[in-house]
Amino acid sequence: METKNKVLKEGDKAPDFTATDQNGKSVSMKDFLDKTLILYFYPKDDTPGCTAEACSFRDNYESLLQQGYNVVGVSTDDEKSHKKFVSKHTLPFTLIADTDHHIVESYGVWVEKNMYGKLYMGTARTTFLIDKNSIIQKIIEKVDTKNSSQQVLDLLA
Repeated sequence: METKNKVLKEGDKAPDFTATDQNGKSVSMKDFLDKTLILYFYPKDDTPGCTAEACSFRDNYESLLQQGYNVVGVSTDDEKSHKKFVSKHTLPFTLIADTDHHIVESYGVWVEKNMYGKLYMGTARTTFLIDKNSIIQKIIEKVDTKNSSQQVLDLLA
């Protein structure tokens, strides 16, 4: 079973980061000051669960924008992988390439996992709702991949 590093909790300040997106552009937490942010962490581009999650955010992207939220996905895949994923599924939001694991570690989502008895390190699928002051308002640890954006919309209602 997946174990989770409980580093961050609701009410904590979101850790700062700077990394590159699918287009090689630098993205920083500072870019979202005075904006509300859905920062979602996922294990791997173009896998069934991660595709369902990304497409859920894509399909409700306009509703989330109307409520003032920016959507940013983070995985340890590289820019090239992200670019293909964005293009293949017409994703309208930024994907951050955290190839050095700095962001996943600072958010406490780089964890030990167990698949078929084999232990390995990987990203725990987690969504953070972060307010305009970079304070974590909600943490969704039990993400429903097919309805991930609805989970967020339900929390905002």
